[in-house]
Amino acid sequence: MSAYDKAVTELAQVPLDQYVAERKRLAGELKTAGDKTGARVLGTRPRPPISAWAVNQLYWHARDAFDELLETADRLRKGDLKASGAHREALTKLRQRAATILEDAGHNANEATLRRVAATLSAIAATGDWGEDKPGTIVADRDPPGFEAVGIPAEKVAATIEHAAKPAHEPKHHDGHAKHDGHAKHDGHAKHDDAATKAAKRAAEKEAEREAEERRAAEMAAKKAAEDERKRIAVEKHRLETALRTAKIDLHEHERTVKALEKDLEAAHKKVEKAQELVEDLEQKLEELTN
Repeated sequence: MSAYDKAVTELAQVPLDQYVAERKRLAGELKTAGDKTGARVLGTRPRPPISAWAVNQLYWHARDAFDELLETADRLRKGDLKASGAHREALTKLRQRAATILEDAGHNANEATLRRVAATLSAIAATGDWGEDKPGTIVADRDPPGFEAVGIPAEKVAATIEHAAKPAHEPKHHDGHAKHDGHAKHDGHAKHDDAATKAAKRAAEKEAEREAEERRAAEMAAKKAAEDERKRIAVEKHRLETALRTAKIDLHEHERTVKALEKDLEAAHKKVEKAQELVEDLEQKLEELTN
């Protein structure tokens, strides 16, 4: 496993409220280690929505149930309809465990979040893999390609998810009040469903706004990094150009000095030659006088 993959795996397991700080720290470690590309990619890795984060924690902390979900889904794809009960049970266990994980971490395990957790679990089970992400490191919710992909009718999966959220027993009513209670229950359920739909819509809108804000922040960070790099290159280019001009001037001065010294040396050689000629001439005259 590469240093980048290790960093992604570690980041996926940190508490959600520490995600941004840990992302910055891990990106810094990659940069220090010389992996600038990995540091840049990790630094812009999106913060997952709480539901995707919960699915990651299920992979790391409820592996037995997770493996059971994938195994039963594989059996269903192969035509073993007897696995449907075990598959529903595994999905229900994971959904309940997700609620515990969320509450232990100080998050609200509301119905909208748990529905997204169940949908993502079903999507992973349907395909049998994690797509482009490493197991337990997703940064977005998944939508099942069709529950029938694992041999389970969508209605049954929806019923399983709903059943996990309902009380185990519902009060019985006398036949005399059945019709009245039926209308009351219908109205109550309608109001509850309407409120739940509105709450889910608001939660989805807030989640979309948060993700959009994170994308904008990541884009701004990338632009700033690119601008900083452009400025650094410009400064370095200016420094090198200045150094080159200075070096050329120094070279020209040294060449002039060498030429001047060469002329002086040539003049000195001529003076030496004349001096030698004078010495020889004087020696000859002295010899003639002596003889």
